[in-house]
Order: sequence, then C-alpha cells, then structure tokens
Amino acid sequence: MDNHYVNAVARQSGSNFYFSFFSLPREKRDAITAVYAFCREVDDAVDAPTQKDPAAEVARWREEIARTYDGAPSLPLTRSLANAIDQFDLSRLYFDGILQGVAMDLEQKRYPTFESLSAYCYHVAGEVGLLCMEIFGYRSERLKAYAVKLGTAFQLTNILRDVGTDAERGRIYIPQDDLKRFGVQESDILAKQATPHFRRLMAFEARRARDYYREASVLPTAEERPSLRAAEIMRAVYENVLDRIEKQNYNVFEKRIRVPTPVKLWLAAKAWWESR
Repeated sequence: MDNHYVNAVARQSGSNFYFSFFSLPREKRDAITAVYAFCREVDDAVDAPTQKDPAAEVARWREEIARTYDGAPSLPLTRSLANAIDQFDLSRLYFDGILQGVAMDLEQKRYPTFESLSAYCYHVAGEVGLLCMEIFGYRSERLKAYAVKLGTAFQLTNILRDVGTDAERGRIYIPQDDLKRFGVQESDILAKQATPHFRRLMAFEARRARDYYREASVLPTAEERPSLRAAEIMRAVYENVLDRIEKQNYNVFEKRIRVPTPVKLWLAAKAWWESR
C-alpha cells in the first residue's frame, strides 16, 4: 500500500530520474522510487510556494528519518523507505547529508566559489547518487566517485537550466567569483537578462558540467555497466538537457528546457543498448 504513495509522488514530479527507474528489477525499482520520493518531498519542504515554515519542515524530516532508523516510521513514504533501508542496508549518513544540503537553501542564497558550491552539490546530489549506488550494487569503491561526479553533473545541469526560476526566489547558484570573472552583474540575472557576458559565463559553466559527465563516464568497467543502466539512462537524458541549453545559446529565461518523451525513449533505448 505504501508503495502506491511513493510511486504517485515520483510519477507526479515528471522527473527525468523517474523515467530511468523502469530499467530496474522490481525490488530495486521500489527502493529507488522511495529514495527519490523522499528527495522530492524534502525539496518541496523548502521550495513549495505554500510552505510557511520550511525550517520546521526540515526539522520534522530529520526527526522522521531518526524514527525510521529506530524502526518506527510514521509516514507512508518512510514506511516504504524503511523497506529499502533494510533490504539494501542504506546508510543514514546519506539521508542526513541530503537534509543538510536542503537546509543550506534556507541559509545560503549565494556561493562565493565553485568549491563552496561543490559542497552543496555533494549533499543534494552526490549523496543521492551514493544511495542509488547501494541499491544498484557495486563492488568497487571507484564507483562511489562515479556516483558523486555524476550527481554533481546532474546538479550543475539543473542549476544552469533553472537560473531563471532560482532568480525568482532570490537565489544565484553560479559562483560569485565566476560572475566577476565574466563581468556578469547580479542585477542582470535577477532581471533575467541574457546578456553577451551572461552567455559566455553559461558556456563556461556548461563546459564544467561536461567535464563531470566525462570524468564519470570513464570510471565503470564494461562488466560494471549493466548494473548501472538506470544511472546511464539518467546521464543520457541530462546531457541532452545540457545540449538543449547550448542550442538555445544559453538563454534559459524565456522558457523551461524540457526533453520530449519520444527523445527520452530513444535516449533510454540507446543507453540501455550501450550498457548491456
């Protein structure tokens, strides 16, 4: 019964991640859907327009994770999560880290350097990747680096796609020293102006994301790739988001960039074949 709830949360999100779950066997699909639904709900705890006290919501989720690891989950979502935790021995450290990253959005609306942004990316995306890796199954510690690099690449892609939406919330995730380097004013971003300086900045950040995709892609061996099929489908879809940002000449303000479902299907089939 509880799985119906997490499936509904994941399905309603329309996420590129949910699309890749269908490549997994049932038990792994149920577990990763529960993890994704958790990430979706804690993100909404901070960003949902109707949310009046996000700090209290984050605290509530911290308490609920503690209850879940004590064997007493009180929500449909965390009851599903408890099954995943037991079945795949998921580390509580990663859930606590994700909540730490989500809480950063309450306190920090600017990042002075890429190093400071990387810490945020690690919590909100890298640790999600590490949980996924526990579910996928892995034998090599090298694949932890794969999970973190791929998670960082996804988060950087999201940041570039969502510059406009984040600006509406008063947030600028692109590092301040990069803005200065390319002569971009905060006021241009907050006013959603795709100036030539802004486009050059975005091209630089897109190359940085590409580097993370490339560094991740060379880490798994041919023998390891079949177990990472879902992650590779995610990678194909998210790299396509980056392609589309580049094709729009980095004007991410006019309309939200989406990958059409037929293209996702084609990319999924191609990634599945290449990781067989």
